[in-house]
This record gives sequence, C-alpha cells and structure tokens, in this order.
Amino acid sequence: MSQRKVRLRQIALVADKLEPHAGHLIQVLGLGEPFRDGNVGVFGLENVVLPVGGDFLEIVAPVKGNTSAGRFLARRGGPGGYMVIVQTDDANAERERIETHKVRSVWKIDRPTYKATHFHPADTGGFLLSVDSTLPGAEVTETLGPWQPAGPDWLSQVKKTPVAAMTGCDLSAPDPKALAELWSRLLDLPLRQGARGPEMDLACGGVIAFVPGRTAGIAAVHLKAADKAEVLKRAAAAGVPAGSDSVTICGVDFLLT
Repeated sequence: MSQRKVRLRQIALVADKLEPHAGHLIQVLGLGEPFRDGNVGVFGLENVVLPVGGDFLEIVAPVKGNTSAGRFLARRGGPGGYMVIVQTDDANAERERIETHKVRSVWKIDRPTYKATHFHPADTGGFLLSVDSTLPGAEVTETLGPWQPAGPDWLSQVKKTPVAAMTGCDLSAPDPKALAELWSRLLDLPLRQGARGPEMDLACGGVIAFVPGRTAGIAAVHLKAADKAEVLKRAAAAGVPAGSDSVTICGVDFLLT
C-alpha cells in the first residue's frame, strides 16, 4: 500500500477588492496570467488563481454581502491570508476521518475528476481548510500534477524566475501550540519543534509552521526565490513594502528563501 500523502497545494488570500493585490502578485513575484473561476460566484466571490511553480496563490474578494470571506475581512480589519488547501490521495476518505473529530463540513464537491471538502473555520482554529484530491491515480507529489481549480491552461503560465516555488506557510494564533495540536489531529500528521514553534512536514518538502499572533490568520507564505534581488527590485518599483528577505502583499508576508 502506498504511503498516505498530504501536500500544501494552494493558499487563498482575501481582500475587499482584487486589485491592486492581484497586480502586485503578478508584478512583484513575476507570476503568469491569472485564471478567474466563475464557479466561486456561488460563494458570493470573485477570484484570481496564479501558479507558483506547481502550487498556487489565490485572491478572493466578496461581490455580495454576508459571505464567509466578508466576515473574515471584518474580523481581521483588512486583507490577509484566508484559506489553506491541501491535496491528498483520497479526499473523501479524509473527509470521513476528519468528521470523526466533530469538525463540520461547510461545502463538498464529489466529481470523478475532483473531490473537495471545506471545513468550518470555527472547528479548525479560525481558518478555512479545504482537503482536496484530483484525478484518480494522480500522484500527489508530481510537481506539475493536475489541479482543476487553476483552470485548463495553467501549465502555460508557470514561470521559473524570479520565484520558483511555494514551500510552506505560517499560521498564526494566540495559542499556536493548541492550533498545532488541532491541525495535527485534523491532517493526521506529526509535529516537530521548529525554530519558532511547532511545525508540520508535508509532501514535496512543504512545511506548515504555527506562530504567535493576535488573531488567527495566514501570517506568511514561504517562497523559493530564484532571484531574490529581482523580487525586491520589483517591489520597490511597485511601492510594495519589503524587507531584506520579504515582501508584503494583501496583508501577508512572502518570505523569500
């Protein structure tokens, strides 16, 4: 039997409007043309999805009142990291296991080519968590493996520079240890002690770290930069806040490694 795999495949950010944040991701990180998924209209949202190597960054923005994304924006008081999407071998089996922990699902899709479940933020520590699987037999660890939420032509938009890959994220919470233990149960993955707190290793070298923060949110996204100097140069030209090893877009720090 093959070993069970869990891969960090997509991070969603939320803002009241897609721009200027989508443009900043494209300009500063050197990403390709975005895919706009009309299907997110069922959630009262519009979006863009951008490939970062074989993984993805998404921005969603409410276009109607009383949406989950809108409530998250109100709680946070501004744009930020909203949703973590992991890819597994069998999303339906994962759903059944996660629901045994009394975690409620808020949306499900069950197609032959794609399966996914969104879990209630109140049960996951304040984050929207989605557990997905794609084509039957698809290898989770295939770097450029199929990913339906990114549309039919995303492979043509993959760039190798100045940013080459997404390698992890930092989830913040007032009690990061408790959040880490919760996510360890939900994803059925062990924790280890990292430099800043608990960390969880995923497939393809991905890491989720749990760090202190005033509220629950995706504090940072880790990127493998083929040309860090070029990213920082682009940030300066775009007026995007930057440090020596990071840029800040849509309320999230993108850490360049």
